[in-house]
Amino acid sequence: MKDYIILFREPDGRMDEHSDEDLRVHQQHWSEWLTRLKAEGHLVGGSSLTLEGRLITGDGTKITPATHKVGTEIVGGFLLLKANNLDEAAEIASSCPIYESAGYSEVREFKN
Repeated sequence: MKDYIILFREPDGRMDEHSDEDLRVHQQHWSEWLTRLKAEGHLVGGSSLTLEGRLITGDGTKITPATHKVGTEIVGGFLLLKANNLDEAAEIASSCPIYESAGYSEVREFKN
């Protein structure tokens, strides 16, 4: 099996209003999905990301207290997983709860 990284991209929803129930259900879907991946031996690791970061640009001397955004889109987290090939990794990613909140994912082989 090979290692793959899934990058999760989503709208910056800090200003959006969500009911407590909607948040609970969405978090439950994530928990169930991650538990299933672990049980199947696909999950290697991963994490959500904080919204605080630093952008280093130019020749490396310009450091700005920010994170990369395209419009309001942010990178919200990542997973490392094991799969037989890129197609299987994409199939695994396609069942992710990120799509419930207008997010999307990118799957790429992870080179060690």
